[in-house]
Amino acid sequence: MKTITIEGQLRTELGKGATRQLRSQGNVPGVIYGGAKEINFSAPATAFKPLVYTPDFQFAEIKLNGDSHRCIMKDLQFDKVTDHLIHVDLLELVEDKKVIASIPLKFAGSPVGVKEGGKLHIKMKALKVKTYPKYLREHIDVNIDDLELNGNIRVEDVQVEHYEIMNSPRIPIASVTLTRELKQEEAVAPTGAAAPAAAGAAGTAAAPAAGAPAPAPAPGKK
Repeated sequence: MKTITIEGQLRTELGKGATRQLRSQGNVPGVIYGGAKEINFSAPATAFKPLVYTPDFQFAEIKLNGDSHRCIMKDLQFDKVTDHLIHVDLLELVEDKKVIASIPLKFAGSPVGVKEGGKLHIKMKALKVKTYPKYLREHIDVNIDDLELNGNIRVEDVQVEHYEIMNSPRIPIASVTLTRELKQEEAVAPTGAAAPAAAGAAGTAAAPAAGAPAPAPAPGKK
């Protein structure tokens, strides 16, 4: 799995004043949790871009004063006005300690329901899982070939070895629904089938009964 390396510095001064000064210098403060102790650090805002501005799940290797910490992203904070990154929370990975992480879903295949004219809807892009660091992966594969029209794939349908999935099992992650065109076709189909039958009935009513005398011709003009 891809690892983003970030060179930073340990923070010796904490508080709002020190934090404002860091940000004014183009740095972002951060905290590393989960290891032997909590670590406060800072690093240039540009160093975080490959880790933050991507949908991919990645490791972060944070290097501080000669020490290296292998982490995953835990939380981010952005300025409400400028939308700039202002704080990063990371979780340090300890091999014998389970972690909770959001792993992206990767859908593969062509649903049966789409081939029949339906539309695919992706309802979840990631699942929250609990596992040991050695089992973390870039994505979870989900095959959708057998997804039928008006059908769903739910959280409970995803089975991954060594993963405890934390999401509610009945939540749909993908579905195939009727398109507007299919709905219109289904609404029109019964009417179209009834029309020929009605026409046949009308024709039968108009025809004279067997053995009945023919109607008298209309009188001609004098």
